[in-house]
Amino acid sequence: MKIANEESFRGRSAKLSGFAKCERRTHAAFSAILIAQTGFGKRVEPLVIEGLSKKFNGYPAVDNLNLKVQAKSCVGFLGPNGAGKTTTIKILTNLLRATGGKAYLNGVDVTKDSKMALSGVGAVVETPEFYPELTPVEILTYFAKLRGIPAAATKERVDRVIGQVKMSQWGDKRIGTFSKGMKQRIAVAQALLHEPNLLVLDEPTSGLDPRGMAEVRDIIISLRKAGYTIFMSSHLLFEVQQVCDRVAVIDKGKLLVYDSVENLGKLAESTKLEIDTVSDITLETYNEVCKVPGVSGVQCPTARKMFVDFKGDQERRAEMLTVLQGLGLKIFSFKESGVALENLYLSLIKESK
Repeated sequence: MKIANEESFRGRSAKLSGFAKCERRTHAAFSAILIAQTGFGKRVEPLVIEGLSKKFNGYPAVDNLNLKVQAKSCVGFLGPNGAGKTTTIKILTNLLRATGGKAYLNGVDVTKDSKMALSGVGAVVETPEFYPELTPVEILTYFAKLRGIPAAATKERVDRVIGQVKMSQWGDKRIGTFSKGMKQRIAVAQALLHEPNLLVLDEPTSGLDPRGMAEVRDIIISLRKAGYTIFMSSHLLFEVQQVCDRVAVIDKGKLLVYDSVENLGKLAESTKLEIDTVSDITLETYNEVCKVPGVSGVQCPTARKMFVDFKGDQERRAEMLTVLQGLGLKIFSFKESGVALENLYLSLIKESK
């Protein structure tokens, strides 16, 4: 199918790929050039941000941001709306110029040589749009042409990325009939076409219904397991907990904390434990649970469920379980809830104001 107004299409597609003109180099060529620039055998982190800042009319949207992402990790860039997440990602993908600082993608400063820096990066920025009359195979074939992928390799590459985002059965269907979640999966597919080692995703589940959100999250998890380095922004804490292994919390352009999901949970003053019982929890039992050492609060949303705010290590938690069973509670589920980490996140945001 001949695409009308090719130059207009090229400009619109640039927003998805993260840069206006695609460097026509294979990933192998990119790696060779990178080794030549950085030294053979030298380890280069996929993403390093140093003192990055961006001001709009004097207002600091990004304020002296420093961040380093290790290879094959999945980092959640977490913060409320307006925290500076999308501004940072637009700088990384050369859609905005930084006021100051540096951002290295695979060892190359995107503020100095954006084409080279972005050669090994796949990106989805904001809401993706495609021509509705085209099919995924047609649109991805055109993206492959823009990226300089050899014609002989295009079909295999397109089929592979469509499979990676679980859209094989819709490859020949018009995109105009797709849900927003399906379009988002095609956007992720185009980011994978040139075999990048780093994926930059800007709130990839934003605006999707619950099913669409779950599908996109499953794809991101599968890509993380496949060894991709992923840097994804989100304002949803539970999403970052489910998908990522590390979290960078940002607010008002400043980095508040950067650590593993596990360590952030340890920073919380108390753990929220979710306890399910076979029989009803009596008022007497409730009062006794409140007296257990380490317990700072108890909520019973239903007659057979308790949320207990508890401070203590694993040994203290085991002791508490024994005490609860000694009170006559028949417990069939005893697990940590994510609410404590949510409280930590909210307290960090509150302290930054």
